[in-house]
Amino acid sequence: MIDRKAIEEHIRGILVALGEDPDREGLLETPERVARMYAEVFDGLNYTNHEIAEKFGKTFEAPKHAGPVVVRDIEVFSYCEHHLALMYDMSVNVAYVPNGRVIGLSKIARICDLAAKRLQLQERLGADIAEIMMDAADTPDVGVVIAGTHSCMTARGIRNASARTVTQTFCGAFRDDRNLQRLITEGVK
Repeated sequence: MIDRKAIEEHIRGILVALGEDPDREGLLETPERVARMYAEVFDGLNYTNHEIAEKFGKTFEAPKHAGPVVVRDIEVFSYCEHHLALMYDMSVNVAYVPNGRVIGLSKIARICDLAAKRLQLQERLGADIAEIMMDAADTPDVGVVIAGTHSCMTARGIRNASARTVTQTFCGAFRDDRNLQRLITEGVK
């Protein structure tokens, strides 16, 4: 569980280290606000991938001859584990081939959202979503493509505002089947 009191204490210390007065009016409640925000944006740290799959793994019998299911442009954000910098303007495409069962479409978006609420690398986020989807939908055939912007590149360091990162995770049939890959890679920017 996230220790909000410890976060408050450390944020207060960071403010002091920055040369700020944490007791001035504008900063007085900042440690508490940051602790509440961290508890919200890092909620995914409270769950394992398997627990997320169980939480959102409600499935239904697949229609006869069901083909691949694709959900595009799921918006998420996360925080880079290297700088605690925001990874934003992230769009996730998820596809899977049903294995007799289909998962509720909103559950796919919820899986992406909760997996993103961790300190992450974009590459690991794709792998986490794929692992959760394989568990929740009981299929080895999952593909995940993520395009995102990283403030550790846009707001500091190189300061390249137009840089976008695209990652792909292909499991099962998605590894070698170019047609399945195209379902989720075409149009990604």
